[in-house]
Amino acid sequence: MGTQNFSKSTFNKKSNSLNDNMDVNISKGFALEKINYILIAISFALVILGFALMGGESSTPDNYNADIFSWRRIVLGPTISFIGFVTIIFGIMYKKKGDK
Repeated sequence: MGTQNFSKSTFNKKSNSLNDNMDVNISKGFALEKINYILIAISFALVILGFALMGGESSTPDNYNADIFSWRRIVLGPTISFIGFVTIIFGIMYKKKGDK
């Protein structure tokens, strides 16, 4: 097993940097498109809304609150939060039809 010896001949003649010779397409700017950030923001708002719907007054040993078992707290809030989390994943992975 031999080792490779990289000399100046493997570099680009115009530059002394190996990185300048590589064919890497690095785009400057954001990692995602504007539509992705909009979808993520809307999804995050859904998650916050779901958690807000789950909130409310708690039940204590001295004072029982039957509202902790309401449909809003045990069905609607968690469902909206779950939809928000799923759409965050969709918002991250979404690409326009024309993009590769």
